[in-house]
Amino acid sequence: MKALMYLAPGALEYREVPIPVAGPGDLLVKVEAVGICGSDMHAYHGHDDRRPPPLVLGHEAAGVIAEGPRRGQRVTINPLVTCGHCEFCLAGDTHLCGQRQIISMPPRPGAFGEYVTIPERNVVMIPDTMPYNVAALAEPLAVSWHAVRIGVEALRRPLAVSTNCVLGGGAIGLGAALVLRRFGAHHIHLGEPNELRRATAKAALPLNAYAPGGADEPPAGSIDLVIDAVGAKATREAASRLVRPGGVIVHVGLLPGAEGFDVRRITLQEITVRGTYCYTQGDFRDVVDALAVDGFGNLNWVTQMPLSTGARAFADIDRGSLAAAKIILVP
Repeated sequence: MKALMYLAPGALEYREVPIPVAGPGDLLVKVEAVGICGSDMHAYHGHDDRRPPPLVLGHEAAGVIAEGPRRGQRVTINPLVTCGHCEFCLAGDTHLCGQRQIISMPPRPGAFGEYVTIPERNVVMIPDTMPYNVAALAEPLAVSWHAVRIGVEALRRPLAVSTNCVLGGGAIGLGAALVLRRFGAHHIHLGEPNELRRATAKAALPLNAYAPGGADEPPAGSIDLVIDAVGAKATREAASRLVRPGGVIVHVGLLPGAEGFDVRRITLQEITVRGTYCYTQGDFRDVVDALAVDGFGNLNWVTQMPLSTGARAFADIDRGSLAAAKIILVP
């Protein structure tokens, strides 16, 4: 099969590789659409020791079961593989499983290829009416869904009367804004330095998309819930500054470094800081159900490219030359 192989930092090659073999309990899925994630970019830059080259990256995938009794079924893939029997899995907190794996990390190759293997329990059937490029959004939107859900649970006031701010206008950030809207938020700000992405966010839903440090940035101490979808020093500083006393910061992004939080202000003003990782199986299925009824509105923030041009897509993301918040690659 053809696959986009990560060979070294900054180096990707579209080449022939063996078709993966499904092990016991696994399915072979023919990939019809797969998204580029921020974690793929981290690996591409050499910043993720969990993804050493050479490796097939990619974990935001949808496709068709290629063999066995379920051959021909249309599915989207939950790429988070867990043990199923630890205390976290039994409690429904599968994302906290100590034995968790994710495709695109050894020993499980990713989905930037024509086929991928995945445990049968990790596929979710999709309606015939759902395009594969929409189904591939289930994974990143599940990340956003989970982050917003746990943030809302920690709020001291109803979401409908809360003021919310998302830092970052990529797929996770824009997804968080869309989820906030779906959950009933009316006051949403989104901070994004890239002008093209700000325009994309404004076209996707009603919000204040502002340039960080600009005149439209919300006042310090005015935000009930901050979703940091970047996870950099500058966004942690912004989150610490923007959040109101007793407010909530949910930290999603995984850029290198840990600086930026104003620990003194967080302590003295009883600000809640929550980490968030991936999603539960319930979150993932809830997102698939929402996608099936067009629950996230206009999806014009997504663009599509052939998998064979994947190296160019990574370079375009690096240059910040794309207005789209998400690139879907099609084998």
